[in-house]
Amino acid sequence: MNMNKMISIAGSAIVTVTVFLFAVFLIVNFSAGSYFVCLILPAGFIMMTAGLHNECESDRRVAANIGLILAAVYGTLIMLVYFSQLTTVKNEQLNEQAAQLLEFNRFGLIFNYDLLGYGVMALSTFFTGLSIKPRCKTDKWLKALMMIHGVFYFSCTFMPITGMFARMSSGGDGIGGRLALVVWCVYFLPVGILSYLHFKKG
Repeated sequence: MNMNKMISIAGSAIVTVTVFLFAVFLIVNFSAGSYFVCLILPAGFIMMTAGLHNECESDRRVAANIGLILAAVYGTLIMLVYFSQLTTVKNEQLNEQAAQLLEFNRFGLIFNYDLLGYGVMALSTFFTGLSIKPRCKTDKWLKALMMIHGVFYFSCTFMPITGMFARMSSGGDGIGGRLALVVWCVYFLPVGILSYLHFKKG
């Protein structure tokens, strides 16, 4: 097995496992666990996207390039968000103003950056999906799920602007926001699985 295939398979496996664990940690309300897996997920997503980029034909190279670049932007934003939660927020005494900005569960600046990151991820999957020429039924499902996932860009971008997401998440322990994220996990988990099967078949 060549290295391109190995890295692509590994990336798809990382996406699948981390999205599954993210859903589990959301359900049991284990925030440190969900932050940790979200720190790992971007690496797997970039590996998976790079694998699909490597396979694309020349007439779809622009879409694949856009998808890969946006994957890197997503990775940068999300790794900064969750690294800050596991380091600065966890280990330092923050004043009230800093806590309002940096603590994820306050639904402030850092929470909005998280949504922006996942909005960029949605655009990445849309363009990567455009670059795929399906070879079998599972590839058709993968392409469709990735392109439809692009719709999440609008909710991730505009809900923070209107304050809708913050209001939905602010009741009690934020169960509304967690439920929305669990729904996203249920949608995105097949993307990781189908990508894994795609690369396995070669």
